[in-house]
Amino acid sequence: MTQPYGSWPSPFSAAHITRAPARIEGARFVGDEIWWGESVPSQGGRVTVRSSSDQEMLPAPWSARSRVHEYGGGAWTASDDGTLYFVGAADQRVYRMPIGAEPVALTAPGPQHGGLTLQHGRLFAVREDLRPDPHLRAIVEIPVDGSAADDESAVQVHVSGSAFFAHPALSPDQTRIAFVEWSGRRMPWEQALLRMARIGGDGFAETIRTRAALQPEWVSADELLHLDDEDGRWNIHRLHLDGLDVLRKDAVAAADADTGGGLWVLGNRWYRPLDDGRIVSVRTNGSDEIVLIDPHGESARVDLLALPVTAGASVDDVRGSRALISGSGSRVGQGLWCVDVDASTVTTVVGGDDADPAWIPRARAVSFDGPHGTVHAFDYRPANPDASAPAGELPPYIVMVHGGPTAHVAGAASTAYAYWTSRGIGVLDVNYGGSTGYGRAYRERLNGQWGVVDVDDVIAAARGLAESGVADPRRIAIRGGSAGGWTVLCALVRGGAFAAGISRYGVADLRMLAAETHDFEKHYLDGLVGPLPEADEIYRERSPLSHADRIDVPVLLEQGEDDRVVPPSQSEAIRDALAARGVPHEYVLFPGEGHGFRRAETMITSLETELRFLGRVFGFEPEL
Repeated sequence: MTQPYGSWPSPFSAAHITRAPARIEGARFVGDEIWWGESVPSQGGRVTVRSSSDQEMLPAPWSARSRVHEYGGGAWTASDDGTLYFVGAADQRVYRMPIGAEPVALTAPGPQHGGLTLQHGRLFAVREDLRPDPHLRAIVEIPVDGSAADDESAVQVHVSGSAFFAHPALSPDQTRIAFVEWSGRRMPWEQALLRMARIGGDGFAETIRTRAALQPEWVSADELLHLDDEDGRWNIHRLHLDGLDVLRKDAVAAADADTGGGLWVLGNRWYRPLDDGRIVSVRTNGSDEIVLIDPHGESARVDLLALPVTAGASVDDVRGSRALISGSGSRVGQGLWCVDVDASTVTTVVGGDDADPAWIPRARAVSFDGPHGTVHAFDYRPANPDASAPAGELPPYIVMVHGGPTAHVAGAASTAYAYWTSRGIGVLDVNYGGSTGYGRAYRERLNGQWGVVDVDDVIAAARGLAESGVADPRRIAIRGGSAGGWTVLCALVRGGAFAAGISRYGVADLRMLAAETHDFEKHYLDGLVGPLPEADEIYRERSPLSHADRIDVPVLLEQGEDDRVVPPSQSEAIRDALAARGVPHEYVLFPGEGHGFRRAETMITSLETELRFLGRVFGFEPEL
């Protein structure tokens, strides 16, 4: 049938999108089984744990979710006998739950925990206590017998302070612990230290010279792997040790690609060493690939593993010659795979459904010339085997702007994007300057230039797409959340490129953000814009709220009522400024939602509201 773009009938309803394969929240080998965490939007975004024997190991209403650093991560782990350890979403205490038993608290109320790992039978966590001022954080060891449930002093503190911590790694001889630490005045991708301390020592920690350290992993008592991007790309490095002393540091199969990324959550794993010293690793240069590195011999051998994962890849666990890899791909949806590197087999554990290219377009990696250099993006063109547009009509497009801003998108099959493309609305996903996945130099384009480089880049991408004849230049909208919402509002202030904007919990005023945001990002703006009070005028000049009178296109604002990262006051300030000038706008506040929407009913309302909004702006009648 022939119908205008935007009005094509689609099998992808908003409710269908919430029933898409669940987001994988870590995976483990547990005895003869594989366990994984998954989100359940239909149950308020609850995170459960399931097994390959089709059992739910964490029953409702329990939910495993950490709020350490606000973004959490590493909210569960399990022992080989099937005992589950998890962070309770409601109270942030750590619980132990043997199979068939009720959860038993292991920590006292008050602090919150994340980054749980079992190492040599010992349970480690990153602890954050927001009760004192200044807030205190620590790498702790939690007794599994429950003795610390009512006595915080029973928890062994290995390192502590007002700094931030991640990735505790216990040496094979159990005498030392390696970890990542950053001051809080710099973000971890700007400057993070690799440190080592003796277990039960005097608290002294040796500092290893690094630039942006990630994920220490022991391979023996005198060899420690870690990630660093001192040469411009995150690569694996090996330390040869004598106690706490470093004898030598070597790069392991360095590549012009990133093994690593922004340390937003505590559960990320970009590589894992196998027992025999080989390494299963993610490498990212725009898209992800999974490689097997054999570091033995004079030159390391690197083999590409035949996995379908190209986006959001994580090496969640290893055992023997097997590795668990989660992520999504250009031809498959979100899933979890088990690869045996010796048998050359790949088994789908959960998800990973093949995407029908007739309905779900494959992302096209594209680039555009911008004022600050090349701009990378992924293009998803309208696709619907049962519909076509009238001759000569060009499709409307949504330019997607990821959050962070130190984050990354990669081309992957997406039912969330098929919601738009199947209706005849194209999607352009932009990795503007400041994004990860293209090296430190690309990431550092945004230093001091947030609100300038990101805006220039999304405008360059939108105009480049229109000039190539792919999109209707009069019907390009821009949509983003959090830091992406900031870029949306800044671009609308700039004017001329976008006919509408959708800001989801977006930043509107930098000074307000600096005053209200949480500890983890308290000094993020120092690098992105400049330190206060010296840069106060820049904060005022860059903020969309200062120039809301320049916005002259319709705006949709969506906000979580319980958002601690970007509070509702940000969206409401822009709403009030638009209302005062009579600019068409909508404001939708979602009770019970924080920074990011997790509940099925919220996701459905949000998508349908956005589709109706674009239909009104662009002049098509959408089918919900």
